[in-house]
Amino acid sequence: MEGMPLSMGGLRTLPWYVAGSQVVGLACVVITGVWMGHYRGGYAWDGSAQEFNVHPLCMVLGLVFLYGDAVLVYRVFRNESKRSVKILHALLHMMALVISIVGLVAVFDFHSSSKISHMYSLHSWCGMLTFVLFFLQWLLGLGFFLFPWASAQLKSWYLPLHVFFGLLLLVMSVGSCLLGITEKLLFNIMSTYSTFAPEGILANVLGLLLVCFGVLVGYVVTKEDFRRPPNPEEEALSVHFKTLSEGEIPSSP
Repeated sequence: MEGMPLSMGGLRTLPWYVAGSQVVGLACVVITGVWMGHYRGGYAWDGSAQEFNVHPLCMVLGLVFLYGDAVLVYRVFRNESKRSVKILHALLHMMALVISIVGLVAVFDFHSSSKISHMYSLHSWCGMLTFVLFFLQWLLGLGFFLFPWASAQLKSWYLPLHVFFGLLLLVMSVGSCLLGITEKLLFNIMSTYSTFAPEGILANVLGLLLVCFGVLVGYVVTKEDFRRPPNPEEEALSVHFKTLSEGEIPSSP
């Protein structure tokens, strides 16, 4: 009982952290849009440099902002039914996946049109590894947690891995974005970057905000006070399935 006031006090700060993450995340998307729209000539789908501009916008929106929000849903909707939250979690991931695919198609099409080699930079290697792992994570999450084929024992074995890779992929997404920002600046404004050119300052601010978003999401997800409270019905069902999977007969109350 003595720990309850502290826990409730910590829980009261949850909306502020979540709101802060959303403000920072949206700022990342807006700044990316302004950078590509104002400084890099806007957007198109014609194989030009304007088609390339679709790539950073989609990756920041999909693999950072929407992905981070998908990670947060278990903290934001703490008292909703677990299955509803799982479905929302999967849908946000699906939106992030579709938007990321658009971003990847844009950069590959631009490279092909401009006769530029594919997948030669560290940014492209890290980004593609992040995307492939994200896609596998999404498929495994659907198979283990949304469809009923997996046993309770198998789910309990995979869950810590799913949580670990969920946070790791957010870190990898932010890291890949930082590499991409640096690469883009060096390719386009190398001669003026060191003179604190406005475009360079804007991109540097974007990088810092991406880091802040990752830190905020990571803090909310890992803070013990913000964890989803146990639901008696869900716990009873989980114990029932676990008991059946281990070949025991549930005892009467």
